Amino acid sequence: MNSDRIVGALALKRSRWGWGETAFWLVAAASILLFSDRYLILTEMAWLGLFALSLDLILGYAGIVSLGHAAFFGVGAYAAGLLAVHGIVREPALALVAAGLAAMALGFVTSFLVIRGAELSQLMVTLGIALLLRELANRFSDITGGFDGLQGIVIDPVLGLFAFDLYGRTGFIYCLVVLFVLFLVARMIVHSPFGLSLRAIRNNPLRAAAIGIPVNRRLVAIYAISAFYAGVAGALFTQTTALASLDVFSFERSADLLLVLVIGGAGYLYGGLVGAVIFRLLQDVFSSWTPQFWQFWIGLVLVLIVLVGRERMYRGILWLPRQLGARLGKAKPAPSPGGGGA
Repeated sequence: MNSDRIVGALALKRSRWGWGETAFWLVAAASILLFSDRYLILTEMAWLGLFALSLDLILGYAGIVSLGHAAFFGVGAYAAGLLAVHGIVREPALALVAAGLAAMALGFVTSFLVIRGAELSQLMVTLGIALLLRELANRFSDITGGFDGLQGIVIDPVLGLFAFDLYGRTGFIYCLVVLFVLFLVARMIVHSPFGLSLRAIRNNPLRAAAIGIPVNRRLVAIYAISAFYAGVAGALFTQTTALASLDVFSFERSADLLLVLVIGGAGYLYGGLVGAVIFRLLQDVFSSWTPQFWQFWIGLVLVLIVLVGRERMYRGILWLPRQLGARLGKAKPAPSPGGGGA
């Protein structure tokens, strides 16, 4: 009984909001007005952040490695596209949930294969599942469109009121709201006793099983939840771009996702979000410098992160702003001689 109280108290303490978190989401909301000419790239950051969050749930909190997380992204993308093309579910928000559930079903079925192996086996199994789905999508090109992609995707207005515009404003706000809602759910999950048990499994599965934690059931549950998040991210991609092609299953998409987590850090929810913003900004800047060789610069950044260390590099980047803040804090104006007295 005391151990349950300790776990509950620890989970409650970790679940409290900090000023940094509040500032992060205020800046995200303010970007709607501040960067009105960059809605398309902001939209990509939003669904990419959600996609990275889905991988962080299994990699950072449960220790499950995946090199084929694009499988769930692709299922969500095609599900949303097919629902729109055939008019089965016209409301984008409902189609979003349906696409996430389709990816979740796939995650539940394949989770039993993934959790049986160690890290190398998990990499191979997840990669194999993504490649199989890509070939299946190519084989049934009469349904998926094959290499040409799914044709005739028309997305209805969100809630029947907010139509998707060419500038991407509605798409970005839509993605940002979905990201925030699912982030809150993920935050509740990882700070709950269930989330604490996942950390115990990641650190030592044998010890976790010895103290009574149902290891396999926990891993199956978080893997299915992660698949749901990835499916929703894929659906957001399709709904905001009106595009679904074989590229959604590609190995490069899964590899980019790992790069995002390397940049932002795994094991805390904001790592995927921050990593998505930095990765997309670096991609935009480097592609403007050398359009054909932007991946070289991304690789160089990753090498520097590995050699220098993420925390040390971020401390170096933030050193000047912190010094300026400290100096401004010390340079307070002295009170006037005649002021303040009663």
